[in-house]
Amino acid sequence: GPRARLGPASLAFQPLLLSTVMVLPPQVCAQLCQRPCYCPWAPPRCPRGSPLVLDGCGCCKICARRLGEPCDFLAVCDQSQGLVCDYSAARADDEESCEVNGRVYRDGEVFQPSCKLQCRCLDGGVTCVPLCQEDVRLPTPDCPHPRRVDVPGKCCQEWICETREQPLLQDLQQPFPPLFPCSTQGPGWSTEWSACSATCGMGFSTRVSNQNHYCRLETQRRLCVVRPCQALPGASPAVSEPFAEGDREEGAGWWLGQLSPEVPTTPGVTLSSGQCPGDQPAG
Repeated sequence: GPRARLGPASLAFQPLLLSTVMVLPPQVCAQLCQRPCYCPWAPPRCPRGSPLVLDGCGCCKICARRLGEPCDFLAVCDQSQGLVCDYSAARADDEESCEVNGRVYRDGEVFQPSCKLQCRCLDGGVTCVPLCQEDVRLPTPDCPHPRRVDVPGKCCQEWICETREQPLLQDLQQPFPPLFPCSTQGPGWSTEWSACSATCGMGFSTRVSNQNHYCRLETQRRLCVVRPCQALPGASPAVSEPFAEGDREEGAGWWLGQLSPEVPTTPGVTLSSGQCPGDQPAG
């Protein structure tokens, strides 16, 4: 677009410049200049060397355009520095262009970088729209397994209804994959098992590992028992009834027999916990 440049040094040029501004058609001035004027409350903060001046409509204060900056009827130049707006600089080769894949496109030009996209160069940027349909096809009783495939001689992929019989037959002909494919693709990876979540009774510990069928990182859990929970001092004596299982309400841990404080104490009968041998976590 037009740029600010140095004008003639003589002061005789200034009246000529003002006279050329005043000969603008009235309809052009009416479109560019609004009456009454609406200006921001605070004037703009101009960079060093750019004074505050009235715009081309004589309404609002703006920062005067400096040498080489874009200018127009509203954005006037710094006349105190002898600058004028050079409209001859607005040549066609100065328009904003776009470069895509090593090729330069003019502003407003529509082009297709591939058979799947149509693009347009606009103000130095590129906007594109797909030429292939981006619809989603849901499974139906007639087509339970739809998927897109490349068709020879066509640019866009097309939907087909794939039957599961053929892939199943192909899978049966192939050898069974190993239980842990990470052992064949590379070394497996696992963190150490965390501490048991319960200090007594049954809890669980976790770790992160890729030792699974899909060779993907996952959080794994296992049960653990550090030690059995001790009975609280002063608690009512309790006995176990054979051939029954229950969950103790206070604290974690499974116990053989259902606690029955109402049953009289029987000598020699004690509670038996589900503790693992050697106080080791139960895998």
